[in-house]
Amino acid sequence: MNSVMQSLPLIELSISCGVVGIWVLQKFSSNPLSFMVKVLLLIFISNVLFWPLGLGMELPLIAYVRGVTGDLSVVLTLLLWSSVLPSSKPMPTAFRFSVVFIAICFYPFALGIGMIDPYAWGYGSITFLIAVLFYALVCGLLNWTKGVWVIAIAIIAWSAQWHESANLWDYLLDPFLAIWALAAFIDVLFRRRRDKARSGYLFRPG
Repeated sequence: MNSVMQSLPLIELSISCGVVGIWVLQKFSSNPLSFMVKVLLLIFISNVLFWPLGLGMELPLIAYVRGVTGDLSVVLTLLLWSSVLPSSKPMPTAFRFSVVFIAICFYPFALGIGMIDPYAWGYGSITFLIAVLFYALVCGLLNWTKGVWVIAIAIIAWSAQWHESANLWDYLLDPFLAIWALAAFIDVLFRRRRDKARSGYLFRPG
């Protein structure tokens, strides 16, 4: 039973890395990948990462990846996994901005800048838990139901101590989620600026 519990984080990270691999392949592919192709690629990549391949390595590849990245947050994991679904929709711009804003406010203080330690709030602070629930409610009011169940599952995973950490922050946010949200937010801004410039060029008099 203990070996199974130790394998679960590796399986989880293997699937997440598989999704990232599919995303990279999609970026370099001229044609969109079908759902079935994504599933087959996900199974292949995840198995290559999870099972030991020998080659002088005592552990599977994903164990070394985990040694560098640690466990991804549940929010990022679920967003990655859901991105391969046919009905997947991009993250709302408001969510991307909020993640970037929270990360900018959180990480400097968590690293010791200032007298406030927001990371400590994750150890069972009722006020912080209410704030997270309120954030999920706002996602629901903005008609982003995926955000509601992603945050709900993250809270359930934290209460069940799915990962090694007992801090709620580690289930909600990680640096990779912040970087992903920042890159996606900047991409949206550039696309809007480009579309606005094209629109102005097309409707320019003369």
